[in-house]
Amino acid sequence: MGQEITNSHFHKRDYHLFQHSLDHEMEILRHWFEDETFCNTEPMVGLELEGWLVDSDLHPAAANHLLSQRLNTSLVVPELARFNIEINSTPQPLHTTPFSALSAELLSTWQQTADTCHAMNLDLVMTGILPTIQQKDFCLSNMSDLQRYRALNEQVMRMRQGTPLEFEIEGNESLHFCHHDVMMEAAGTSLQIHLQVPYRHITAAFNHAIRISAPMVALCANAPYLFGKDLWAESRIPLFEQAINVNQLSHRLGEGRVSFGTGYTRENLLDLFQENRDHYPIMLPICQPGDPQQLTNLMLHNGTIWRWNRPLVSLDTSGKPQLRIEHRVASAGPTLEDIIANTVFFSGVIMGMLTQPDEKYLHHPFATARNNFYHAARWGLESEVQWGRQRGTLRNLLTKVLIPLAETGLQQLELPPSEWRPWLEIIAARVATGQNGSEWQRRWVARHGRDPASLLGAYLEKQNSGNPVHQWNFS
Repeated sequence: MGQEITNSHFHKRDYHLFQHSLDHEMEILRHWFEDETFCNTEPMVGLELEGWLVDSDLHPAAANHLLSQRLNTSLVVPELARFNIEINSTPQPLHTTPFSALSAELLSTWQQTADTCHAMNLDLVMTGILPTIQQKDFCLSNMSDLQRYRALNEQVMRMRQGTPLEFEIEGNESLHFCHHDVMMEAAGTSLQIHLQVPYRHITAAFNHAIRISAPMVALCANAPYLFGKDLWAESRIPLFEQAINVNQLSHRLGEGRVSFGTGYTRENLLDLFQENRDHYPIMLPICQPGDPQQLTNLMLHNGTIWRWNRPLVSLDTSGKPQLRIEHRVASAGPTLEDIIANTVFFSGVIMGMLTQPDEKYLHHPFATARNNFYHAARWGLESEVQWGRQRGTLRNLLTKVLIPLAETGLQQLELPPSEWRPWLEIIAARVATGQNGSEWQRRWVARHGRDPASLLGAYLEKQNSGNPVHQWNFS
């Protein structure tokens, strides 16, 4: 959805033309897979971090357009709602000091953005769901002024034949409501980790990203409350899946436009692009001009399907195609240190799994990975999951298996220990204390009562301290 388009109204001819272009670009992509044309590049990592703008009362502030004008940088862009932004990083090769480079750039961009917000009497917050939001905040007048967002809303409502979106989330408490546009998508903000590995490993790496989605969503959970209700540890998961629900049957089958997916990739990632073309109706039929080898129409269509693990194709600076994994399960926040720690852990676990024989994971079927994911999103670090032939808590799995595996993967990259160990220690401490962002919010509420503004004020104070969340107290 990062590509801008020129209008938001479409006719039958637009769909035919776009389908033709999409089919042509799929044939190009198919030949690239058959000929193994893709860059066999060294591993690289990058990230996108979404954030909130809030006013002096800690309510959403619809000011991202003015903020973007003042910042004037491609690293900070508006999101769907006028009170959301996205901060992008420069991809880093996984050698020498990749995580220090990511951290330094993210800190610089975040600080510049926060300083500009302060000059506008605003604050910048990173959290999965803002505690102070109300349903009335998610109105079309708060939609960012970009054609692709207006078109997305019109197309979703057209596919639903004008019926409102229905939300039902059963957690510690229950929440049921209807909404008449796609703006509820903006209620959840995330950390999206991008990982590129050599082409010969990309299929295995993608399947491993699916397997570790449950540990990641629990480890990074930071969205327990929506409209004052205590729901899932990571309520952003059911919220987003229902915010773009254009077909109720597909949603129930786990095949909606936002989903965990339908299975592991068997041959190569072409399977997923074919599934996108064959099973998901075109949503934005705007034929992009230019060379079909750029795959701009295929990328646009791919951008309207939001699996929690998504394959992306692009061209490098020399024009050669490359593939990467977008891992979308982690919540935004609570601090920049936590963000880099999450990225270090994810990168290390994937690289560690790539060094292990595939047979080790044959007893982890896709259905198990999917069930693990939704249990972890609902119950957090204390949830029980199946891993191979064993069953246990996620905290135990992380401590005994995955954190050591991440250490192995990072050592295989021959990075100096000082480059990754401090951040992996943050992960270990978070698991040991059981305190991620969601757990801290719930512990704060248990002590002080359910006051969203006071909760967010305390959260923002802790966030600005820079200390990772496992060190936060409840004052």
